[in-house]
Amino acid sequence: MESPWAPLRRRMFLILWLAQLGSNIGTWMQTVGAQWFLVETSRNAALVSLVQTANLAPSLLLGLIAGVLADAFNRRRLILGANIFAAGAATTLTVVATLGLLEPDSLLLYTFLIGCGVALSSTAWQAIIPELVPNSEIRAASALGSVAVNSARAVGPAVAGVLVALAGPAFVFGLNALSFVGTAVAIYSWRAPKQSPADRERMGEALAAGIRYIRAAPRIRRILLRSGLFIFPASAVYALLPVAVNGHLGLGSAGYGLLLGALGAGAVLGVVLLPRLRTVLPDNALLGGSAIVFAAGAFACGYLPAAAVAALLVPAGFAWICTFSTLNAAMQLTLPEWVRARGLSVYLMVASGSQAVGAVFWGSGAAGAGYAPTLAFAAGVLVLAGASVLVIPLLPGTGRLDRSVAGTELDLPAGEQPRPSAGPVTVLVAYEVSPELIDEFVNAMRRVRLTRMRTGATDWELVHSVTDRDQFREIYEVPTWREYLRQEQTRTTGEDRRIIQHAWDLAEAEPRVRWFLPASA
Repeated sequence: MESPWAPLRRRMFLILWLAQLGSNIGTWMQTVGAQWFLVETSRNAALVSLVQTANLAPSLLLGLIAGVLADAFNRRRLILGANIFAAGAATTLTVVATLGLLEPDSLLLYTFLIGCGVALSSTAWQAIIPELVPNSEIRAASALGSVAVNSARAVGPAVAGVLVALAGPAFVFGLNALSFVGTAVAIYSWRAPKQSPADRERMGEALAAGIRYIRAAPRIRRILLRSGLFIFPASAVYALLPVAVNGHLGLGSAGYGLLLGALGAGAVLGVVLLPRLRTVLPDNALLGGSAIVFAAGAFACGYLPAAAVAALLVPAGFAWICTFSTLNAAMQLTLPEWVRARGLSVYLMVASGSQAVGAVFWGSGAAGAGYAPTLAFAAGVLVLAGASVLVIPLLPGTGRLDRSVAGTELDLPAGEQPRPSAGPVTVLVAYEVSPELIDEFVNAMRRVRLTRMRTGATDWELVHSVTDRDQFREIYEVPTWREYLRQEQTRTTGEDRRIIQHAWDLAEAEPRVRWFLPASA
């Protein structure tokens, strides 16, 4: 069994992981400072919950653009620039708070701007993991990424609660600004593999290709669905815990920090135990059980005393990391390299969007019905989400596909290569199939269709001859010749080749491929 700490033996991963840990500690300190500022100045549950929305809404708004940028441009420079921007926004917030000029609306604005910097770097940060560790350590690296987040949740809020009480919110805002500077220095020290300008896709092409991939990838779509089903109701805890702390729990900012720390401690414990759990429980069982365990923590926050809440938030933190580590690793291992950042950006959009929208939903519910009934309702939704894994589980093969790429040479006469911008390209593949294999062939071609659409096709159909029913033609369209070359040489993975080859093996002879361009091209 691979050690969960193995990636930390790799120097550059360790440096960047420590930087990520420091940045996440700063972010949680910022969150506690912002939420407690609003608790003391407004006491409005809906307004307090908007801190989470302001933090995460940028990931929903900018996520796909961030993914396109991370796939098309230098990821190191993108992370560096985004952290410098976030440091500037956090520094401005610190100055405004120190001068006593901070208002709830300006606090939410600066929180949103800091979130924009985080959103632009998060996808690229996720996408560089395979450049830092081998495939065998990706699950461990993904879990360690969750450790950085949740260790920060264990340490950051507890420390922030004390510092807010002693020095005020402005002090923790300043520490957050310093954490972004530290991350920028760490990423500057990394020398990433260079990407040739010739490999870069244009923004419009990259965006369209990413959307086509997600639409034609059932395993990816199922991961996204499972993410939203858990995170939307789970976000009630983070949105309403400060209100509960100021309500029936009767704790101050330090107590709030310690309860968040209990969640983080459970998550750190999860990193140690999760590899062993995976040897006895499949991913779907982990997802279902985690949702039910987190439901108990959500219910406790609304009705039980502080000691019981703290005790139940530890397993809730464990459940949180089980879910995120399982889904994150599934995304990392299922996405091919060429679209990894774009796919991860959609994943982060769903995760962050579910939290951002959920915070507004649960905060509004608490403003009308009270925080305790709202948390109880969220717990009920979490139980249903856990049970739903029986009917909408992760699909077979998730995280275990061959993502190697071996480009194919096209059988074109010398000097007849079309211009890269020529298009659209219509590809026609002729098949001759024995009558007894037609049904199996048609079923195999349904999977071929998804492969073509994932890797660049905008339209696809399979037709057969009226007079010779053993004659079939696969016809699909790709926007340009450049896109078609990418499809054949850098996008079609080993799993895609296996699917295509299975269909080709059902034909009586080697299928014939022909390419067509508009007559004016």
